[in-house]
This record gives sequence, C-alpha cells and structure tokens, in this order.
Amino acid sequence: MKKPQWLEKEHLYRIIFESDTTVGKWFDIVLIVAIMLSIVVTFVESIHGMSHRYQLVLEILEYAFTFFFTLEYVARLYCSPRARDYALSFFGIVDLLATLPPYLSFFFPGARYMILLRTMRVMRVFRVFKLFSFINEGYILLHSLKRSMNKILVYFMFVLILVVCIGTVMYIVEGSQPHTAFKDLGTSVYWAIVTMTTVGYGDITPVTAVGRFLSAFVMLLGYTIIAIPTGIVSVAIIDETKAPVRNNRCPRCDHRVENEDNFCRYCGEKL
Repeated sequence: MKKPQWLEKEHLYRIIFESDTTVGKWFDIVLIVAIMLSIVVTFVESIHGMSHRYQLVLEILEYAFTFFFTLEYVARLYCSPRARDYALSFFGIVDLLATLPPYLSFFFPGARYMILLRTMRVMRVFRVFKLFSFINEGYILLHSLKRSMNKILVYFMFVLILVVCIGTVMYIVEGSQPHTAFKDLGTSVYWAIVTMTTVGYGDITPVTAVGRFLSAFVMLLGYTIIAIPTGIVSVAIIDETKAPVRNNRCPRCDHRVENEDNFCRYCGEKL
C-alpha cells in the first residue's frame, strides 16, 4: 500500500525544514504562533490567582502544546536525511530542550518553567520571512565575540582579582565596626561587585569615613571599567566589517566564493 504524499520523507522535509513553499511557510508561521501561545500560558500559570481559576484550561493547553511540539520534533528526526546531524545541531538541541521540560516536571516540578526556552525557537522567524540581512549581522556579532573572547577572559580575570582585593580592604576597614553589614569576606566581595557594576542595591553600606571614601572610588572606577568589553567587541566588529576576501573565502561565514561573485551565496555578505 502506497504511503500518503504527506508521509513521504521528501515531502515532509520540504514542509518542515524549508519555507520556500506556501505550505512550508504556513507550517513555520503556525509553529511560531504555537510557541508564543505556549509562553503566554506559562506566564499565566505563574500568576497564582489566574492559575487556580483557570487550572483545567491551562493544563489542557499545556498538554496540547507538549503533544504538538513532541510530534513536531519526532517528525523532524523522521524526515531529516541526517537525523544525527540535526539532533546535534544548534536548532536541534534548542528544539529538544524546548520539548523536554513538561516531561521533566513529573520528576522535578520546577523544571516546567524551562518551557521558556521555547523563546529561542522564535529565531526561525528569520528563515520564514527571509530576513537574511539580520542573519548576516548575527554572523558579524558571533565572529566578533569569538575573536574577542581571549581578551574578554583576561579582562574578566582582572576584574575578579580587583573586586576580591577591594572587598578584602573594605572588610578590614568596616569589619571591626559594631553592627557592621560586612560580616565576612564573601559579603564584602559581594558588595564590591554590586558597587563596581553600579547596581547599588543598598543592602550593604559602609559607616566609616574611610569606607565611604572607598565606596565613592569604587563607584567611579566602575564607570571606567565596565565600558572596556564594549570597546573590545566594537573594535572586533569594525575589523569584521572591513575584512577583505582572503583566499577566495567569505570573510563572514568562511565558505568558498568565486572571483566573479559580488555576494556570498551562503550568507549574502557583500564581497
């Protein structure tokens, strides 16, 4: 007996993984709408008054969304020519993480709110509506972050050492005061992090003149230090956008291009 056309792997693949056809585009639009509605349901469930009043309706909706996303994930594995590659790809892992929380909630009740990972699946909107320019900008940002990672790690280690030193000094200055909030080194380092990042919760405050002077210094220091990572990444982004074509490869996605190409056929980057 011949399978219905919609059960054939090739036809199902065109619907689920491609948006060039009308049916494929509508599938992705329905998927995105379902993702957004499931997120709204999760937010409503977290409101105690609403969750008790509409408990049955919310549970039915959640089971329906869970069934839909599970079926969709299994269908992707079924029709993918390389199911293993899809399962280990970025979108494959995101799809799995977005599907598992309702099942994990049977063992770990708090895991159900990991459903909000489904927000990451909304990135499929870039493919549905052909927003390749946004994808191109995403490549620039990712490559810039990758190039800047070593510098950012060195900077982070420097800041970590700095807040430990400042926290220790503040503990020495304030720790001996009666009813002090600086009860231990951990609390003092926490204060240094909150102050240097200019968050300033105000739950821990110095009482001595020296402590207040040190607080003012740390606040001003925070304004100068916190902007450094932005500068590092900005320089990398400028270098990425000005990078010439080397060895007949796209400077954005590193795919091979031809000499007569004006744009990369893979990511759309202007060459």
